[in-house]
This record gives sequence, C-alpha cells and structure tokens, in this order.
Amino acid sequence: MTASSATLSANLLSRDLLSHDLLLQDLLRPTDAKLQPRPISSLVNARTIWISDIHLGYRDCKADYLLDFLNQIHCDTLYLVGDIIDLWSLKRRFCWPQKHYQILLKFYELAARGMRVIYVPGNHDEPIRRFSGQLFGPIEIALEHEYITADGKKILIMHGDAMDAYINHSWIARLMGDHGYDFLLFINRWANRFRSWVGRPYFSLAGLIKGNIKGAKAAIDTYQQACLGEAKKRGYDGVICGHIHYPALFEQDGIRYANTGDWIENCSALVEDHHGTMRLLHYTDQLRWHSEMSAEELVAAQAN
Repeated sequence: MTASSATLSANLLSRDLLSHDLLLQDLLRPTDAKLQPRPISSLVNARTIWISDIHLGYRDCKADYLLDFLNQIHCDTLYLVGDIIDLWSLKRRFCWPQKHYQILLKFYELAARGMRVIYVPGNHDEPIRRFSGQLFGPIEIALEHEYITADGKKILIMHGDAMDAYINHSWIARLMGDHGYDFLLFINRWANRFRSWVGRPYFSLAGLIKGNIKGAKAAIDTYQQACLGEAKKRGYDGVICGHIHYPALFEQDGIRYANTGDWIENCSALVEDHHGTMRLLHYTDQLRWHSEMSAEELVAAQAN
C-alpha cells in the first residue's frame, strides 16, 4: 500500500467522526500517486464508453473485474454515470479495499493520458453534485450532460434517480434498500463462488431473481418509460442512464434508451464505436458483447 493509500485509510477509519465533505476530501483529493503504467490494449477500442453504479466502498463491488476492464480500454471519452463512490455504504460501515482506491487512481491516470473523463454523480454520491462545473484533477463533474453521437444524435446523460418519483419509491426503495438487496447480493456472491469452483463463468443470479420478483418488471418498465418521456420532452434523441442496475438498450418511437447496468451484479458497460453504433458489453472472466438486447436476454446469455 502506498503512503497516499495508507493516509486515506487512516482518515476513513474514523468514519463516525467524518462528514460527507471530509469523506469527499479524502476520496477525491488529486494525488501524485500513480498506478504502474500499462500499455493500451485494443480489447475495447471505442469512441465513448459509459459505466455506472460501481459503488466503491461497498463489499459487493466487482472491483477486480472493473480494474481489469479499465486496463484494457481505449476511448476518446469515458462517462461515469453516477453511484461511483457509495457514500451511503461508507457512512454505515467502512469498506475500502486497495482495489477500490486503485480504481479511483485509474480514472485519474486515464484522464491524465488525454481521455476525457466526465463524472455525472448519482444519489449514492449525491454530495459530489455540489461541485458541478468544477474539476477534480483532470476529471469533469456535471449534474447532467449532453452528448452528440458520431451519427449526430443528441443524447441526455443522467444518473436517473430523479425518475424514482414516477415509481413512488415502491419497488426501488424495497429492493435497492438495505436488507433485501444485501440478501440478494449474498445469494449472488455464493452462487458465483460455487460456479467458479465447478469451472463455470460468472452469472448474475441476482439479476435473474430480480427480474422475476413480483412487481419488479413493471417498476423497471415504468422507470424506462419515464426516462424516455424525459428525453422526448426535452428534445433529445435518446437517454443514457444507470441507477436501477438493469442493463438495456432499445429504441422506442424514435427515442433511444440505454442503461449502462452496474458493477455490482452485471459488470456491464455501454460502448459507442466511431460510426455511432452502440452496444452493451458484459465483462467478468470473459468479454461478451450484447447489441440491442433486453436485460432478460442479457441474463439468459450470461447463463450459457
């Protein structure tokens, strides 16, 4: 562990005495510490990549997979679409493995290399929203962002928690709240340990269970329709969001909906190539591409 890392950990261990501001000061302070430089890989070579819902500071963050993924991408712009740092979890229980710290360093490293990195905070890292329009080192902070695709489409980038009002906090509040979701991820964690023991690849059992909970599909559809409606109302050709940990990519009535998924259950990202084509990918022990695929199809593909 580096000196900077040790200082960070010592400060965070006194979390009961820390406010959100002090947490942010330690977590987002620009640092001179550097990861060992790695050559740029062509595994994922894109115009733009979107990731969200990493939840650094939460025990079920798939930091190993994400760090490996970040070491193998090359793009012009990287969007961090909210819930990158889980301040809610950090205030409840301290969890800050070295890999979580290395991911923050990796974002700085990528931006320092010339990649444009734009951070659109979510509800779990909501205090960062007060720094909208400012920079943390080379990383831009924005409440929302407007993106123009390679083929000229105007896309709204937002985390998506503002759409909770349309769902009346029912399913989202129960499932994404503390105990129910923790139990879901506990099942997911042990199921994948067993799959690893028998030589099977990672599979989002949590996503499969969530997709079959009574009311969940209706709530997800309501969320998607609310996002599409917001994009249409504001004159956009589409919307890219996160928040519900449910990757999806489709077009409805000429408006595109894309959800980047998460790095808790699905380990997914959205990618645009230099021609404007968007695709979802799933990256764990292997890379799998999914184009114009619903979350149900994505879960089924992961199981094979």
